[in-house]
Amino acid sequence: MRPLLALAAVAIAASALLSPAHAGPRLDRIVESKTLRVGTPGDYRPFAITAGTGYEGHDIDVIEKIAKELNVTIQYVPTSWPNLVADLKADKFDVAVGGITRNVTRIRQFEMLPGYAPFGKVALVRTADAARYQSLADLDQANVRVIKNPGGTNETFVLANFRQAQVSTHPKNAEIPALIADGKGDVMITETYEALVYAKADPRLTAKFVDSPLTPKNYLGFMLPTDDADYTRVMRFAWDLVDQRGGLEQARQRWLNVGK
Repeated sequence: MRPLLALAAVAIAASALLSPAHAGPRLDRIVESKTLRVGTPGDYRPFAITAGTGYEGHDIDVIEKIAKELNVTIQYVPTSWPNLVADLKADKFDVAVGGITRNVTRIRQFEMLPGYAPFGKVALVRTADAARYQSLADLDQANVRVIKNPGGTNETFVLANFRQAQVSTHPKNAEIPALIADGKGDVMITETYEALVYAKADPRLTAKFVDSPLTPKNYLGFMLPTDDADYTRVMRFAWDLVDQRGGLEQARQRWLNVGK
């Protein structure tokens, strides 16, 4: 009987080794449904912008490559900057993308994938008036109209640094550059890449402070919920695979070489 018991023990051990490990609940759901829910405001060039019935941009290219590594399809979920945090906490999507600044406030609440696209806060202004603005103090004048979008770090910067300027809010970030160009406002505070994209597309606009940003260098990152360590680990692994296979560089070359 002893040989039979020994063989049975070996068979049980082998079966345990061959059984798939139980993943966390979010990862299980993604694997079983073969769907990754991606939330994005979709209004921030060149990272994620609404295009027809879908989205395009640097972050869209990268998350599509990550989804391919995971062997899942993407379900895009519209959100907004004011609702981004609440929607991710409410489990409306599995990852948020679209030009999201990595900072302590967000890291305290969420996981974030590795930083990319170093940037600083800059000003998008009319080319005809560009010489007026040589410092932050020049921007914060009573006769300067600053238009901000709600809910993100650009709004946070404006509220913290502008005391004299006329500050107004426009709900659609992607529409603000045209308002500046048309003379309906004077200044938009944004990040390096977005300012460069709009300045390149419209000669009426100039990106100021690109070489000496108004803030220290920071990075963008994809934002994840903290409820499943297995999911975070797999997403970091997929990010690394995309990077090692050249996917991040391809996205950078396609979307972020916007010049100065």
